[in-house]
Amino acid sequence: MPSDPASLVALALLALNLITLALFGLDKALARASRRRIPEARLLGLALLGGTPGAYAGRALFRHKTRKQPFSRQLGGIAAMQVLVAGAALGWWLGG
Repeated sequence: MPSDPASLVALALLALNLITLALFGLDKALARASRRRIPEARLLGLALLGGTPGAYAGRALFRHKTRKQPFSRQLGGIAAMQVLVAGAALGWWLGG
């Protein structure tokens, strides 16, 4: 297992996105079976923590929550915020 901080962050983000993707699939299966669902707040919370790529992949792969509003707007807002924060961090890092 890598010990440098960048590799650990990358592994954590990979794990988070795989979990987010899996939960979108599980939620779709639960919806089809008319069973108790995963709360949207939990799915959005995982996206907010860094699981946005997994959330978008889950929406596309499972065709799940693609038309649901305000979920789509909220997920889009989270993604936009993350792009802005990443851009600001990159600008700060490059500008030094």
